[in-house]
Amino acid sequence: LSLMSHPLCHPQLEGLCSFLQLSTCPEPFLVRFCSWLLALSPDLSYTSAATLAEQLFLRRVLSLTQPPSRHLMAALTSFCSKYSHPFCRVLVAAVLQEPGEGAEQTKLMCELVEECLEPHSVQLLLSQVLEVPLSEKLLPVLQAVLGRQEVLPPELLDLLVLTLCQQAPAFATSLSFAKLVTAVLTVCQSQVS
Repeated sequence: LSLMSHPLCHPQLEGLCSFLQLSTCPEPFLVRFCSWLLALSPDLSYTSAATLAEQLFLRRVLSLTQPPSRHLMAALTSFCSKYSHPFCRVLVAAVLQEPGEGAEQTKLMCELVEECLEPHSVQLLLSQVLEVPLSEKLLPVLQAVLGRQEVLPPELLDLLVLTLCQQAPAFATSLSFAKLVTAVLTVCQSQVS
């Protein structure tokens, strides 16, 4: 395992993850492995962290049909605490592309936004959400982003407001959409004219 503290190219790291069966390892081991990753020095490169996010979590998160176990949640939050940017690039993108309701994945994204993503990663997640057509499953994620009370960069706020204006007819009867618009007007009142 000491190999991971040295630079590995993408195929080598994928091969090592496959050899260690990280995508299917027991969740208590996953927690210990993530704790070990956080202690590595120097930190993992962006590419290595993204590869590990994919190998460790992608299959597990996409297959959730009930709330994640406490072990999986502990592993996710510990990994996110240090490598939230590559985590968002890999996992959030995959969840957004997944068809269907994805209720557990949506709840998980909301929990990560509320509890462990750094402000710059919250902004990345918001930009990723705004790149896809809005759906009912994404409205709680936007609500969670606004619940952070972070000041959004003007260009991101403009994109959010524009998206909400464009999508309003499709959500004419949605209570969640109405709550989201109210939250935008409340949280970002100094920025919205």
